[in-house]
Amino acid sequence: MRAGTWVIAAVVIGAVGFALWTGSSVSDPVGRGSTAPAFSLPVLPGPGEVSLASLRGQVVLLNLWATWCEPCEREMPAMQRLYERLEPAGLHLVAVSVDDDKDAVQRFRERFHLTFQILWDPDKRVSDAYQTYRYPETLLIGRDGVVVERYIGPRDWDSPLYEARIRRLLEGRDSA
Repeated sequence: MRAGTWVIAAVVIGAVGFALWTGSSVSDPVGRGSTAPAFSLPVLPGPGEVSLASLRGQVVLLNLWATWCEPCEREMPAMQRLYERLEPAGLHLVAVSVDDDKDAVQRFRERFHLTFQILWDPDKRVSDAYQTYRYPETLLIGRDGVVVERYIGPRDWDSPLYEARIRRLLEGRDSA
């Protein structure tokens, strides 16, 4: 074979290999009907960790957010009010912070008087697993570990619409 043929063959093989490599690392989007990706993260302020597997059998509202995210800041008071109303009925609210600075998360928690569980994901492993790259994003996960709904962007979580939807799920009257 001539040198030019070798170069072309190497380029084709490299392009095919790259396409296969990048294509194999992309998973289906996490959305309604998907099994929620497993994770385990430290609790802030600590000690301990929480895994999604440990919450199996509960209705989970999983919020991915950051202290520097203005829309996240806007939705947190409503999220706290929803939690106060529905936690006695069994709602487990988990907020996963992607901040680098633990202290910033703690100051945010204190400023907004947040009482729900906050987990810390500075490496964005959970954010990557859920394919969340803009914040906030929130997933409603049923007792079976399947995503019931994915909400992109901030919400008025204490509005009758969201409260009724989650309450139906808690009561077993809504699975999707």
